[in-house]
Amino acid sequence: MKTPLLILATAALLAPALCAADDPIPRDGKKLSLRNEVQLAIDKGLAFLKTKQLDDGSWSDVDPVHPALTALPLVAFQREPSGKYLKDQPEFMRKGYAFLRGKVQPDGGIYTKGLSNYNTSTALLALLNSRDPKDEAITKAAHDFIVGQQAKGLTDPSLDGGISYGPTGTSRQHPDLDNTLVGLEAVRAYKASRQGIESAGGKDLNWQAAIDFISRSQNLSATNKEKWVSDDPANKGGFIYFPGDSKAGEMKLPDGRVALRSYGSMSYAGLLSFIYADVKKDDQRVVAALDWLKKNYTLEENPGMQRAGLFYYYHLMTKALAAADVKTLETPDGRKVDWAGEVALKLISAQAGDGSWVNDTARWMEKDPILVTTYCVMSLEIIYHRL
Repeated sequence: MKTPLLILATAALLAPALCAADDPIPRDGKKLSLRNEVQLAIDKGLAFLKTKQLDDGSWSDVDPVHPALTALPLVAFQREPSGKYLKDQPEFMRKGYAFLRGKVQPDGGIYTKGLSNYNTSTALLALLNSRDPKDEAITKAAHDFIVGQQAKGLTDPSLDGGISYGPTGTSRQHPDLDNTLVGLEAVRAYKASRQGIESAGGKDLNWQAAIDFISRSQNLSATNKEKWVSDDPANKGGFIYFPGDSKAGEMKLPDGRVALRSYGSMSYAGLLSFIYADVKKDDQRVVAALDWLKKNYTLEENPGMQRAGLFYYYHLMTKALAAADVKTLETPDGRKVDWAGEVALKLISAQAGDGSWVNDTARWMEKDPILVTTYCVMSLEIIYHRL
């Protein structure tokens, strides 16, 4: 049976189909002004993105061309709160879909030279809402490609169950929590879009193996027996990039031990991955993740990473807390945080006059205004429906 968390996550994945003009979600009259400001910021962000589309329908001239950088803006347009772009499917969006179709590979993936799982997963999300019947075969093949990327029988068994960047064009063959998250999201979205149409005999992930991998990326000794795990107060419940590796590095504990640092963006990725994998809200792993996130709540940095990946951190925060239906976060000092309102104000204040956003720190491509603007627009679209 589906848990409340999974129902909420599934609704979020289906948001393009549900967010029509007659929005059934109750609205707080006290936040009407902020809601209007959020809509204005979304409109400005989408207007900026529209001006940046290239003649071939893509949104990036990065070499090699990554379909994900076109798929993400398409999803942002699909999720505009009124549903107008999804309903009308204007010509510029049809050009974007055509570009993605041109990157379909014989193995069913949608990529060029590398990052095949990430590109396929994001392209699948976009094409699920193209409303073009010819994309049904493409999306099924993409789904099966993602499922086929799940690791098993690796030399390091702690990595089994996860998903990596994919087999092409990169030396990063090991599974990691971020690629696992985008893979789980795409598979869940595909299943939600089918709504029981497909028989149970189709390909599927080994969901228990995925849960085990996610658990092995969490600093929680009660459920993770890897040698590196630490329950020290600074790290307990948070997540790292993959078992044994944290992009936030190490920290020396008062007792002389060394801990792998939990950090913000991956801790939200871990929480969201558990939700997509149907782990219950009262499970100790979910509870511990939320406890870490409450203790480390901030909009000034990506905790543990300073400004690196800051806008992706905002995006994952918004997706995870919305999927978990967290209305307020209570911090250790007793403050009850209206996180959706605070994130909205933070993003609105950071928006440039041309409608774009950009990070002053280049890590993970966040000096690319197209990518960062897409993160911000998608975050505000989620927040809009919570105000």
